Amino acid sequence: MSWQNVLLSGFLKRRVRALRHSPLDVASVRAGAEKMVWSARPATGWAIKTAQDLAPDTGAAIPGEWIGPSSPRLLETSRRIVLYLHGGGYFFCSPRTHRAVTCKLARRALARVCAPDYRLAPEHPAPAALEDALRVWHAILASGERAEQIVVAGDSAGGGLALALLQALRDAGEPMPAAGVLFSPWTDLALTGATLVSNAERDVLMDGQGLRDATSLVLGPDGLDARDPRISPLYGDFHGLPPLLIQASDSEMLLDDARRVAERAREAGVEVTLSMTPRVPHAWQMFAPVLPEGRRAIEEAARFIKRHTHRHA
Repeated sequence: MSWQNVLLSGFLKRRVRALRHSPLDVASVRAGAEKMVWSARPATGWAIKTAQDLAPDTGAAIPGEWIGPSSPRLLETSRRIVLYLHGGGYFFCSPRTHRAVTCKLARRALARVCAPDYRLAPEHPAPAALEDALRVWHAILASGERAEQIVVAGDSAGGGLALALLQALRDAGEPMPAAGVLFSPWTDLALTGATLVSNAERDVLMDGQGLRDATSLVLGPDGLDARDPRISPLYGDFHGLPPLLIQASDSEMLLDDARRVAERAREAGVEVTLSMTPRVPHAWQMFAPVLPEGRRAIEEAARFIKRHTHRHA
């Protein structure tokens, strides 16, 4: 456990405890997330391109970002794409808040990263986020890219969304991505994991009431059932999915969301790597600018991405 993790975990624990008994204020949470953005910049030779619509001609505009090489030579040789779906409980955060992950993942995996600013609850309850992810996927393929060049990835709610996208593509009989990368995925909005209780005091970033509040926002008063695979892919079919890398902290409340996905995927014959890191915060990859464990996690993900796309790069 690094000294940076000791300091960061202490800070996060104090902050979460201070907010634990406060009513959920969506606008305040969103504003706070934007203020805490790491000053992440792409590496030399790489650039962030803001897009007003990542899926033109498919309905309402889906804004977002592309992170890729600014060098024509590197752009020609790097054909990998990571479709990255940000976390934030389906109701806050954006591609901008996740640049600490997307910029580093792009450089380390030698990939172009597409990060959609998908619709959020409560204005757009489930399955709006999945619908947007599907539209962006189809737009990438329509641009001439091949499915076997693309890896779908995400953290927390975005990790669950990435898994739901894989299941939806398989159900529709569409070409499948090369692989999936899930960082601390939230895959069970029915909140049945045993570690929601056993890790409640060890998790420095999350709390049970916050998860219940987020679930209510995402499902809406007349929305999906909490066990609907479109929002809780733990309850979906895992047959025919591509290889998965799942990273989780042994002290996070959502640990069982990751472990049970790995178990069910293996039972369905899917190639799964479950990588556990001790005593780090939920979605610790977000803290890579200051956390050695975060940088190591992204390096592992980059190696996995390159390994499963190298023949098509």
